[in-house]
Amino acid sequence: MIDPFVTARDLRDAITRGETSAEAACERTLARIAAIDPTLHAFLHVDGEGALARARALDRQSGPRGPLHGVPVALKDNIAAPGMPATAGSRMLEGYQPVFQAGVVDRLLAAGAVIVGKTNCDEFSMGSSTEHSAWGPTRNPWSLDRSPGGSSGGSAAAVAAGLVPLALGSDTGGSIRQPAAFCGIVGAKPTYGRVSRYGLIAFASSLDQIGPLARTVDDAELLLDAIAGHDPRDATSGDADTSGAPPQPNAEDRLRVGVPRHLIGDDVDAEVRRAFDTALDALAGAGADVREVTLPHSPLGVAVYYLVATAEASSNLARYDGVRYGFRAPGADALAAMYDTTRSGGFGAEVKRRLMLGTYVLSAGYYDAYYLKAQQVRTLIREDFDRAFETVDVVAMPTTPTPAFALGERLEDPLQMYLADVFTVTAPLAGLPAISVPCGLVGQPALPVGLQFIGRAWNERTVFRAARACETVAPPSAHPAV
Repeated sequence: MIDPFVTARDLRDAITRGETSAEAACERTLARIAAIDPTLHAFLHVDGEGALARARALDRQSGPRGPLHGVPVALKDNIAAPGMPATAGSRMLEGYQPVFQAGVVDRLLAAGAVIVGKTNCDEFSMGSSTEHSAWGPTRNPWSLDRSPGGSSGGSAAAVAAGLVPLALGSDTGGSIRQPAAFCGIVGAKPTYGRVSRYGLIAFASSLDQIGPLARTVDDAELLLDAIAGHDPRDATSGDADTSGAPPQPNAEDRLRVGVPRHLIGDDVDAEVRRAFDTALDALAGAGADVREVTLPHSPLGVAVYYLVATAEASSNLARYDGVRYGFRAPGADALAAMYDTTRSGGFGAEVKRRLMLGTYVLSAGYYDAYYLKAQQVRTLIREDFDRAFETVDVVAMPTTPTPAFALGERLEDPLQMYLADVFTVTAPLAGLPAISVPCGLVGQPALPVGLQFIGRAWNERTVFRAARACETVAPPSAHPAV
């Protein structure tokens, strides 16, 4: 019997050595999904037949094997893969099946992965709890009445519950790292441009980035290495070497960790602060140089993010009008009425809220006052990080200000929901790589807490080095009960 919490590396190696097969690993994955997912609702679609056919073909394969040979992987439902729906959690795309595949899917298949299905997410990635999915919420494996975070909550819950060893999510303002923290796993947002966005259903194009969710830092790095690299189909895809720059420091180089204490105020849960400080003390005890840094403009991050992201969403989602593809409301007797009824019926409340905000800040008379000003402050946020990196290798802060909140707790208070991203929005605004790694359990019931590291652009290796050091001194103490 294959351990449901086996690492991707160990599973791959066992398949390569002939101790098990890709087919057996796939069968175990599908059986566990069938047994547990009706409770969690992490998956929107499971491609059992396609996954088994792929696994059997890999078992017959001779010659060199890829770095993910036989490893089951799940995709967030905003990533295009032929033969599977891509709804982005929205009624607007109900029944839509892409006829092409995303750049990351090309790379996963080349690496030998077995794609088993698509995971639940907030509609068009707009949310922090996966409660804004048109298909209903996902539940947190640690406590079924809690949110798994969002918008990649389905991917995070699937990995945390041992349904799959690896999953892909997308991160616009924290949508990989925040659910990773809530579910007690590792989630990484690469440098903007590190991973192709071709085939990713857009939310905010200058912020969106696909990244890995895994149970260990090594597995997250393995998956990122498999999907990273230039893609000529994505004009924002970078040319930097996928191994990261600069090269991995020598083991004897002391890791320098900067902590912006001025950002970690009384609005951060006391137990989260205590877990964060305990992990930093353990890092210092293991030889890291932990020092204070200042990020003067980061307190403006949430405001800047919700101006930039909603403006870009307003532009990107204009294509869903009932004419070209997707949902079309019946019964309209004129074009304007068809637009109105289609967009009113196809989009959920949170998407409508953000589209209204974005349309407003782009409108005549308000563009300079809101959107342009937000882009200027965005530059100042990036410059603050550049100055910090003159003296430190990574910046550390809590991933979230609280542990996972209860389902329904914040649905009527959008501002409180948005503040769940207070520590995660600045990395995508600055285009920087960041990772969340578990740093303890707090409260009753016991809920995970995440610690976040942000690094220099294109320097994922140092970010992973810091996360690995944290994982060593503050390892996860348990798996969820499901």
